[in-house]
Amino acid sequence: MNTRNLITIVSMMVLVGTEVFAVAIAAGWAIAGLFDLGDHVGHVLMVLFSLVAAWVMLQLWRKATSIEPIRGGSRAVR
Repeated sequence: MNTRNLITIVSMMVLVGTEVFAVAIAAGWAIAGLFDLGDHVGHVLMVLFSLVAAWVMLQLWRKATSIEPIRGGSRAVR
């Protein structure tokens, strides 16, 4: 296992994931407040946007592991 690439990818996922999920939750809250939809609809919007955020994170993980493989030996940097 290439731990250097794994640490890089996990660190990037934590940084980007925090931002993506914060935007998803804030967007649900803001839209519900803007249109006076109530708390229940606001929570539903937050969940829906969080599901989109989770899908974005999955796509990011797939792309990152294809560029920086975590399996196999470490490659020499030249």
